Amino acid sequence: MFAHKVLEKNIGLLMVLTFVVVAVGGLVQIVPLFFQKSTTQPVAGLKPYNAMQLTGRDVYIREGCYNCHSQMIRPFRAETERYGHFSVAGEFVYDRPFQWGSKRTGPDLHRVGGRYSDQWHYTHMMNPRDVVPESNMPSYFWLADAPADAANIQAKMKVLNLVGHGYTEDEITNAPKMLEGKTEMDALIAYMQVLGTSAPKAK
Repeated sequence: MFAHKVLEKNIGLLMVLTFVVVAVGGLVQIVPLFFQKSTTQPVAGLKPYNAMQLTGRDVYIREGCYNCHSQMIRPFRAETERYGHFSVAGEFVYDRPFQWGSKRTGPDLHRVGGRYSDQWHYTHMMNPRDVVPESNMPSYFWLADAPADAANIQAKMKVLNLVGHGYTEDEITNAPKMLEGKTEMDALIAYMQVLGTSAPKAK
C-alpha cells in the first residue's frame, strides 16, 4: 500500500515505470514475429518490385494515395467476399513501409492488380468519374506528362538489397533503361497492376 502511494505521488517514477511496462509488453508481442517464417518469408510467387513498379510505388506514396486507400483486407466475411483472400504478412516482405492503412474513402487496393486494364487505370487517373461516376477522387492528370525519375533508381535498389530484396546486377544495371521514355503515370499503373497478384488461394 505504501509503495503504491509513493508511486502515485511521484509523477517521474510513474512515467518511468509505465514506460518499462509498455516496453516489455511490446517486446513480448513483437520480437517473436521476427522469427516466424509466416511474417519474414515471402508467399509463393512474390517477387521484389522491378524498377518500374518501385518508381510507381514512390509516386503512390508521394501523392498520398494511402490517405484514402487501404492495402489490407481484414479476415472478415464481408471483406473477403468483396476483395478476395485476406492479407497475410508474407505478401508485404518487400514493402518498406507497407501501405496497410485503415482509411477507406476509396476501396481497398490490395487485390486490384490485374482486375482492370492499363487503359482503365489511365482513364481513372485522368478523370475518375469517367469510369466511376460517384467517385470523389481528384484527377492526377499531371502524372501523364511527368517523366519517371530514373536518377536514383539504381541506388535505391542497391540499398534495398541490403535488407534482402535480392536484385541481380543485371536488374540494377538495366533499371534506368526500363524507365526510359516512361511517365509517372506508367509507373504508377505498373505498381497498381502487381498489387495482390501473389495472393494466397482461398481454401
